[in-house]
Amino acid sequence: MSTTASITEPARTGPRDPLLAAVREGVRVLDLGRRLYTGMPQSPNHPAYWHTLPRRHGDRVRADGGSAANDMLVMGTHVGTHIDALAHVSHNGKLHGGADARAAGEGGLYAEHGVHTIAPMVRRGVLLDIPAALGAEVCEPGYEITPADLEAAERLQGTGVERGDVVLVRSGWGRQFDAPVRETFVGHDSGVPGVGEAGARWLAARGVHAAGADSIAFERLAPGAGHSSLPAHRVLLVEAGIYIIETLDLEEIAAERVYEFTFVLSPLPLFGATGSPVRPLAVVGGSAAVVNGRAVGDGHG
Repeated sequence: MSTTASITEPARTGPRDPLLAAVREGVRVLDLGRRLYTGMPQSPNHPAYWHTLPRRHGDRVRADGGSAANDMLVMGTHVGTHIDALAHVSHNGKLHGGADARAAGEGGLYAEHGVHTIAPMVRRGVLLDIPAALGAEVCEPGYEITPADLEAAERLQGTGVERGDVVLVRSGWGRQFDAPVRETFVGHDSGVPGVGEAGARWLAARGVHAAGADSIAFERLAPGAGHSSLPAHRVLLVEAGIYIIETLDLEEIAAERVYEFTFVLSPLPLFGATGSPVRPLAVVGGSAAVVNGRAVGDGHG
């Protein structure tokens, strides 16, 4: 006689959440974050990423044979793929909304505009692939992405930017992230492509919630100028209150021509900090989840 008990699912008491239903049908997840590793290219203005293992397996072994390893990290909050809080940039002594920048930082943190005030994002995301709109593989070093370029990408893709969107601007510069010489991606001498002040004002006029790009500084850097002038940061963070996401990996999503998607991002709740590392995701309907081009199962494994 079989002793296997039958399993009866509990009766559903209400309608299934439509978002959960869509997830159960299958979604594809594209990872837009860069891997963090010691020695990766980053802005010279911020503390470098460093990781070590203070304890490794075998350093201490419990009586039952178990062992554990642990980590220590040192890094700035504007290293790797990260988001800028409104406290990150001031202009003429003022933060967004007119707050006094010096007074706001008293006590060693920014309680008003710190990264802890950024709510987790689940929003419509739009990729604007500028090289594709220009008929190129990558924008030239130091190229300024203009409002005309942004509008050309909108038309070509059929993905108009709407209020509340998160807009990711691809220049193609992300291809340099793993270059043998890390300064190639930093681009101090060569310059780096990105939006300028006019492009930032175009994004602000569209009412976007956040804007991101595939370079360290988000905006255009002139050859030899480095980060000496960042007008797009002023426009977006100080004047418009729009968050900036930097050092995104936009190569796979552009190659797959996924221009419209559900964008998911959540900063670490670092109280009073000016930024946070993030791992943004682009989610679209599909039969299997995909991360970095690799199928990771259909949810039944």
